[in-house]
Amino acid sequence: MKKGLVLEGGAMRGLFTSGILDVFMENDIPFDGIVGVSAGAAFGCNYKSNQPGRVIRYNLKYINDPRYFSLRSLIKTGDYFGAEFCFHEIPEKLDVFDAATFESSDMEFFVVCTDVETGKAIYKRIQKVGHEELEWIRASSSMPLAAKIVRIGEHKLMDGGLADSIPLRFFQHMGYDKNVVILTRPEDYVKAPSKTLPIIKKTMKMYPEFIKTVERRPEMYHKQLEYVKMQEQIGSAYVIKPPKALPIGYIDKNPDLIKETYEIGRIVGRKHLENVKEFLEL
Repeated sequence: MKKGLVLEGGAMRGLFTSGILDVFMENDIPFDGIVGVSAGAAFGCNYKSNQPGRVIRYNLKYINDPRYFSLRSLIKTGDYFGAEFCFHEIPEKLDVFDAATFESSDMEFFVVCTDVETGKAIYKRIQKVGHEELEWIRASSSMPLAAKIVRIGEHKLMDGGLADSIPLRFFQHMGYDKNVVILTRPEDYVKAPSKTLPIIKKTMKMYPEFIKTVERRPEMYHKQLEYVKMQEQIGSAYVIKPPKALPIGYIDKNPDLIKETYEIGRIVGRKHLENVKEFLEL
């Protein structure tokens, strides 16, 4: 039986996920593999490197540094979240990512990106931590209008959540038959069409398949929620979600809200801990 961890994105809502993951790490909850989307990838990689506390630490330390994320960074570099600072300087120098532990772990780790030319999801297994691998994680987190297209080899990539927000089916196809799914939206959430769609259509008009994917995202997302619920009912998935809408905004810089969202995750993680152990047959 392969045990998987499926992590939805959500930018700063991912701090909820990181609170849960820290509780799991502190209690030695093992998984055979992780698949993360956007913030789920950027924060979830710390599970494989076994670094509880790292996500909340560097977010609080650098949240007001304009190189981390700011309008200035967007204007200056084309990326709201500073590409070099967030995805290279922090993990390589300022709050070092434990690449040795990541690479020595048997746990599989996948990130989801969207190919802008085809509009389809690409699933990339990350086995080591070098510049290109960090770029795949950046690509998974690169939202339209808030980031540039990330070019890696022949691929032109953006936010994985556009093509596959909750990649449970993918992990099941990879042989993971018991999956813990962590969502960042509450039970009653309804995804509306993007308010920025008209602008995306203008700025990305050379990528018609990508635009179709963005247009279809609300429908895709709700179908995925239905599938997740069905898998939960038959006992192949254990789903964790916020009890209500999280207090933090998509790109919120308020340190108090950062800490609050993370602590909500820890509370929820502790609440589900014993049930997760039972689900995973630990």
